[in-house]
Amino acid sequence: MIENNDLPKGWTIAKFEDLLDYVQPTKYIVESTEYNDKYTTPVLTAGKSFIKGYTNETEGIFNSLPTIIFDDFTTATQFVNFPFKVKSSAMKILQPTCELVNIKLAYYFMQIQNIKGDTHKRFWISEYSKLPVPLAPLNEQRRIIEKIEELITDLDKGIEYLVTAQQQLKVYRQAVLKWAFEGKFTHTKFKMVVSGDVIKIINNGYTPTSEFLFEGSGEIPFLKVYNLNFDGTLNFKKNPTFIPNAVHKKDLKRSICLPGDVLTNIVGPPLGKVSVVTNQYPEWNINQAIVMFRPNENVISKYISYFLQNFVTIHWLEGTSKATAGQWNIKVSTCRVIPFPYCPKEEQEKIVKELETRLSVCDKIEETIETSLLQAEALRLSIIKKAFEGKLVPQNPSDEPAEKLLERIRAAKGKVKPVKEEKVKTSKKKTQLA
Repeated sequence: MIENNDLPKGWTIAKFEDLLDYVQPTKYIVESTEYNDKYTTPVLTAGKSFIKGYTNETEGIFNSLPTIIFDDFTTATQFVNFPFKVKSSAMKILQPTCELVNIKLAYYFMQIQNIKGDTHKRFWISEYSKLPVPLAPLNEQRRIIEKIEELITDLDKGIEYLVTAQQQLKVYRQAVLKWAFEGKFTHTKFKMVVSGDVIKIINNGYTPTSEFLFEGSGEIPFLKVYNLNFDGTLNFKKNPTFIPNAVHKKDLKRSICLPGDVLTNIVGPPLGKVSVVTNQYPEWNINQAIVMFRPNENVISKYISYFLQNFVTIHWLEGTSKATAGQWNIKVSTCRVIPFPYCPKEEQEKIVKELETRLSVCDKIEETIETSLLQAEALRLSIIKKAFEGKLVPQNPSDEPAEKLLERIRAAKGKVKPVKEEKVKTSKKKTQLA
């Protein structure tokens, strides 16, 4: 809890409701979700996706800017300085209560709040608007904004460089995989066969009824697509699910997986998630959205894994399957006839070794980039936190005390309060969109 004694001299404590008032989004909800990038008006959500698409609708466009959109369930926020429509009624559009309020500074303070929403409660009126906000003198607020944006602009440039490097790594990784199966690293001569000629067991799974699915613990681990990664590793820490051994051995015996089996998803997007089954458990099982490739005397696990990670393979699968409502569905029979560059196991091992030498360097760089991105986000929050502790710019004793500023804000709020949109019944279509 913020106390006045903790604040720099000349500061005071306000509440969000002193600084921001809300507009209900009803009037601004998009009528149609038939978006097109050629249209001009963005449709927004307060979540990470932010811009859901673009609409050509001309009525009900919000243009009292700048503003903050606030997800009333999750408390996610976005600062907006361009005209827009919204996707859902589950938000508040926040406006300054008067011209004395620095809305950008209010938005920055929102970024360091720890309050987390859920889907069962609307937060702005009941809780969030009551949160205390450290209020600096007006002149100091201007200095704070200038300093925050100077530092964050530099930080964003660094982040942009890291993200670019991350994308370049992905391109390089795919180039390495492509070259490997063209024989450019080992001068291997491949014999083109179909996958089913050398990989004898290629099956998908099946999902039993919910009464046989147990989360957290059980007898046989049951894998779903979200447990697969893109780099050959398996993530069974994410929502681990189990099935009874009796179901595993009888109804799902066709999809029993063993350590060393290679799994890939056949439902997307995205396609190309590939994982090698680990020896964490002696036996596993998979659902119907995953297909299993079992190594044998002809082919080794890692060779299959890298082959399935190759964009050449992924694109071939996409080209031979049908997309319905934006979703790829690949048949198991298709997985048995993938063009497969075959060579003796000794050559496969050489190819895998060359791949791992190169890709391990990629992995280390990727790990460094991920760490740097996390550090950059921590630094961003640190900058904002220091700003609201009065540590980012010096105080000026001649500035008008914030206590007097707050009195003027409250007086102005009472006289010039933004008009809220009246609540109206939404159409059935709009209710569905929410």
